[in-house]
Parts: sequence; structure tokens; C-alpha cells
Amino acid sequence: MSSFRDLRVWQDAMDLTVQVYKMAEQIPQHELHGLSSQIRRSAVSVPSNIAEGWGRKRDKEFNHFLDIAHGSLCELET
Repeated sequence: MSSFRDLRVWQDAMDLTVQVYKMAEQIPQHELHGLSSQIRRSAVSVPSNIAEGWGRKRDKEFNHFLDIAHGSLCELET
């Protein structure tokens, strides 16, 4: 693989992020700066950390960023 864009997990994370952004549009207006903002940030954190870890070029660092991405998924689920 030549790029993080080739990783299936990154592609799926990007799809999830798009779905979360669409869903967040349905959240009531009074929550826009609270819940809506938080779920958007946690969603975009997943593919961002996968990409950043890939860019580090070391398995140990990549695994660290995958752990962070997993934490963001847990945050999003909550």
C-alpha cells in the first residue's frame, strides 16, 4: 500500500464521518455547540488518527494512533 487512502479501515472511517455529519444536521438547534460539535470532532478524529499514524512509518507509532482512533470511536458511541 502506498497511502493511508488505500487502507480499508481509513475508507470506512471516512464513510462513518460523512454519515455522522449528515446525522448531526438532525440534532436540535440548541445542541449545535454541544452534542453535535462533539460527535463531529470525535468522528473526524478516527480517520485523521489513522492517517497520521500511517504517516509516522513505524509500527509502534501506527499502533499508538490506532489506539487513539479506537478511543474516538468509543467516544462517538457514547
